[in-house]
Amino acid sequence: MLAALLVTTTDAADRPNIVFVFADDLGARDLAVDGNRHHATPHLDRFAAEGVRFTQAYAAAPICSASRAAVLTGRSPARLGFEFVTKDAPGQQDIPGVKLRTPPYTLSLPPGQRTVADALSEAGYRTAFFGKWHLAPHHGRYLGWSPADNPLARGFAVAEEDFGGHPYNTQAFDPVPDGEFPPDSLTDRAIDFLRRDHGRPFFLMVSHFYVHTPVKPRAEWLVARHRAAGLPERRAKYAAFVETLDHHVGRLLTALDAAGLREDTLVVFTSDNGGDPRFARHAPLRGHKWTLYEGGVRVPLIVRWPGVVEAGGTREEPVIGTDLPATFADAAGADFQTPDGRSLKSLLRDSDADWPARTLLWHFPYYHPETKAGPETEVVGVDDGRPPFVGPHAAVRVGETKAVHFFEEGRTEVYDLAADPSESNDLAAGDADLAAEWRGRVMGELNAVGARLPGEPPP
Repeated sequence: MLAALLVTTTDAADRPNIVFVFADDLGARDLAVDGNRHHATPHLDRFAAEGVRFTQAYAAAPICSASRAAVLTGRSPARLGFEFVTKDAPGQQDIPGVKLRTPPYTLSLPPGQRTVADALSEAGYRTAFFGKWHLAPHHGRYLGWSPADNPLARGFAVAEEDFGGHPYNTQAFDPVPDGEFPPDSLTDRAIDFLRRDHGRPFFLMVSHFYVHTPVKPRAEWLVARHRAAGLPERRAKYAAFVETLDHHVGRLLTALDAAGLREDTLVVFTSDNGGDPRFARHAPLRGHKWTLYEGGVRVPLIVRWPGVVEAGGTREEPVIGTDLPATFADAAGADFQTPDGRSLKSLLRDSDADWPARTLLWHFPYYHPETKAGPETEVVGVDDGRPPFVGPHAAVRVGETKAVHFFEEGRTEVYDLAADPSESNDLAAGDADLAAEWRGRVMGELNAVGARLPGEPPP
């Protein structure tokens, strides 16, 4: 509470409200503003025109729980030892034929791990969370909040569990009339929070379940429109899902304006990881959710901050999910140490700001999917539409160079992203020295943060 007591009235007036909108499984090419020719996303496109769009933004992980843990703590999944998804009970992967033993499952954020919500609360902010948590074992139902470990135990003063209009809500839902979008009680709760008389700045996190599977849109008229335009059934349904997400983000932004809060609020929109290959298409990027190729970790990132961000701009600097809590804390004047994040405030304020090169690290020391028997990993392609069987791997990016190391095969691939964004030309193929150099860089970064590594074969 001391930090909150030290905040003066003038300081508080200068600090923005913060609204953080977090999508689920939205790929880097799913928005029209990011180049999608099939999805109509007018609200997010307009939001991008009002703010700045980062064209090389990354999630901290290629999978949900790990990415969410990183975006709240400013710590990489490798440092946290939280690299996969939550499970109902302790255990370890048991997949016939695999060559490596993977780390034990991590069920939740380590006890006592400080979050950006803790820091903002201590700095005098009112904090609220609505939507998908997925940072503790499921309780009562899939994705149900644990009574002992939920947003209220992690720095949020207001938090309400709600699946909204997503099919995770097991109540029967009828199709909506033509021209209408399905209601979403999650967004309703967030809007209700916006309309309250807070008397101090607030941090609102709206964590959507869209566009995660099951992709069962209620707006059949949208599906029919995309079907008529030539999209296959599965992708027509996905397009309707993306456009439903866009609609509800638009409702939230409209409510913010109606409450007179637009000029005083920093709004950030991004996704937790790349898209599901069965629905999303990422070309020219290779890969998708579950992989550390660009399609698995590259995500949309749009920031609007009136009076700070020049409207309609783009930034090409590589940034990552762990930068967001650092940015929120910096904007709020809160005390929050983020060892793997860097505040974006200078980039937002000044289009000519210097952004020194650094090493970005990703770590996925597991096999996926867990239910597939067989020792062989499969080639990950561009827009191939199938979830491959992938093994433990890690990656680093330094400048325009990215290296991906596969533990099972002992193979390190190296790519020049500036010349080869599709990661199709492995510079280390046939160059043992280059492969060894970058394998050393990957392992050096993992060792520096105490990462858990896959080990000896199972007995």
